[in-house]
Amino acid sequence: MAQLDSTVVNVSLSAIRESLHSTITSAQWIVSGYLLALALTLPLNGWMVDRIGAKRLYLICFSAFSLASLLCGRAGTMGGLICARVVQGMAGGLLAPMAQMMMARVAGKQMARAMGYSGVPIMFAPILGPVVAGAILKYAAWPWLFYLNLPTGILSVTSAAFLLPADVGAAHKRPFDFAGFALICPGLVLFLYGLERGSSLYGALIVSAGLALIGLFMAYAIPRGSAALVDLRLFTNSIFARSAVTQFIANGQTFAGQFLIPFFLITGCRLSSTRTGWVLAPMGLGMMLSFILVGFLTDRFGYRAVSTGGASVALLGTVPFLWMIHSGFSPALTALSLFVRGAGQGAINIPSMSAAYASIQKERLPMATTALNIVQRLGGPVATTVTAIVVSLSAARLPLAAPRTFVLAFFVLSGLHLVGVGAAGRLPDRVHKTES
Repeated sequence: MAQLDSTVVNVSLSAIRESLHSTITSAQWIVSGYLLALALTLPLNGWMVDRIGAKRLYLICFSAFSLASLLCGRAGTMGGLICARVVQGMAGGLLAPMAQMMMARVAGKQMARAMGYSGVPIMFAPILGPVVAGAILKYAAWPWLFYLNLPTGILSVTSAAFLLPADVGAAHKRPFDFAGFALICPGLVLFLYGLERGSSLYGALIVSAGLALIGLFMAYAIPRGSAALVDLRLFTNSIFARSAVTQFIANGQTFAGQFLIPFFLITGCRLSSTRTGWVLAPMGLGMMLSFILVGFLTDRFGYRAVSTGGASVALLGTVPFLWMIHSGFSPALTALSLFVRGAGQGAINIPSMSAAYASIQKERLPMATTALNIVQRLGGPVATTVTAIVVSLSAARLPLAAPRTFVLAFFVLSGLHLVGVGAAGRLPDRVHKTES
């Protein structure tokens, strides 16, 4: 539901802006406000699971997300809509890691299969989102983009209430870390907000302020261990640390590719937006195929082999774009490359995440899930910003519509894939016992 909601909103920004008679800058906060609110509450996940319980927190967040969808639809002004989206983001920041953590608690050695199967329906969101948005905007008003969540939310909350296992009280409920909250949460928000401003001096100053707060949190949290809002001592576990690095890079590859490839197809190859959407579809199909098979492959070959193989395949699916920059757009090669790239990307994260969870004691899973999700969510904006800056620098001396303007950016993306192969190669084959 959350993925479909994000896809539908991104596609429909122009229609919403025109209906509410707003500027482009204000309308962009429909997306930015959601993402920044998500970053603000994400570090709270581990502490709130200990205090409230996983099932209760999941039901509260799912209900809040659904209620916020109603408020989005009822909003009569851009300010009201942005406020409702902030509420959605706050709920989403706590909701996002919950499914991973609850699966990790019960899946055991079947974690890779469980995550692979659960990832398949998520992949329908970017495929169905543009179709759903187009149909709604053709036959109804934009508020129905958000009302679409209500029946799904009611069904999901009801199902969760009956099907999810009851909460088990934590042996020790940690007091709230106010100082840690005051450092890490604004730090993440400022860092991500600054990255959205790209290469401007204002953006660089905001990023620096965010990094300073994050650095202060690290200096504060490491000596406090599990008493901190996020237990950074988790990263002294070598398997957990290597898995986190792999996921940071993999998310960077995914988001940078989602920015660069459509931009190249529309601007450099002069494809229409509609045709670009169809051209990109094979990547989602490749990911879905990987999600179905990744559990079996991980059981058979181990974490390192599958994740490294996926990273290598994703690299092979990216390199052909460098050839097309010089030789011209090829629909068949593009479709094949994107399918291969999607299949490779789909096989990187799940084995590395499964290795991380296997190396952690069960009672530390809420904190581990919080730490991993923070690392994951930083990888995408960092890589996307670097790629965007490279394109901007190239466009300063070459016409933006010229395919060769994208050469350096695709070299950077390919280099990131190569680094990802190295990171995945440091994962273990198996995790035979809990390390920490």
